[in-house]
Amino acid sequence: MPRYKITFAYEGTDFAGFQRQPHQRTVEGVLTKLINIMAKNPEPAIVVYGSGRTDAGVHALAQTAHFDFPFQLAATSLLKGLNSMCPLDIEIIAVAKVAADFQARYDVTGKRYLYRIAQGEFTNPFKRRYTAHWRFPLDVQKMQQAATDLLGRHDFSSFVAAGAKPGSRVRTIFSATVREDCAHDEVHLSFYGDGFMYNQVRIMAAVLVEIGMGKRPVHDIERLLQVRNRQEARLTLPAQGLYLERVYYPGDDPQHSQKKHRDLD
Repeated sequence: MPRYKITFAYEGTDFAGFQRQPHQRTVEGVLTKLINIMAKNPEPAIVVYGSGRTDAGVHALAQTAHFDFPFQLAATSLLKGLNSMCPLDIEIIAVAKVAADFQARYDVTGKRYLYRIAQGEFTNPFKRRYTAHWRFPLDVQKMQQAATDLLGRHDFSSFVAAGAKPGSRVRTIFSATVREDCAHDEVHLSFYGDGFMYNQVRIMAAVLVEIGMGKRPVHDIERLLQVRNRQEARLTLPAQGLYLERVYYPGDDPQHSQKKHRDLD
């Protein structure tokens, strides 16, 4: 059976996250149904394996998954066929035939996330599903300075929410940036690392926001990394501001062109 990798985008507002759940509309559930329909509902059913999970309300610009198809089909045909059936909040961006041992989750070497914060005194109704809203002024320069303290390999226990899978809390952050998008009155936070745990990006973003407000010292992240206490980090920013921007694999990851990780969430 040929194995295919798909890259897809979705608007997460009306999904209960990526992972399949009983009686819930999820991205994985929708894709699984469509792929099985296209394969004429084989027995056993085709299983879709995603590169990782996203929570309810979180968006993706380029999520990935793989599955085994019961017959040979041109990647372009699969792309067109799936998109003809996709709901308006999912788009298949690319389809590629891959090696039989390719794993969408376990071959991941890195992920990049974007967090968008809308500024302004009142909530913009056209952004409410796609940005967090923060009406208080933020010192972007302080936030950028603080973001550098996230770089490197650390135990991120202070930045992982209850409910995360058991296991090591050690992750590596390759880049963390904060920039002001003056044209749209937004602040954008970008994080690129070898893996992220449950709510980690939203908690890191919340700490940077508090630093930008002057509620924390500029280098408080150094302390949080040492104390390894989730309660010290306090806030978690809303899901709708978060976007999975890209999933990296060997050969397309600027940090790890060959290495494969088997322990990512």
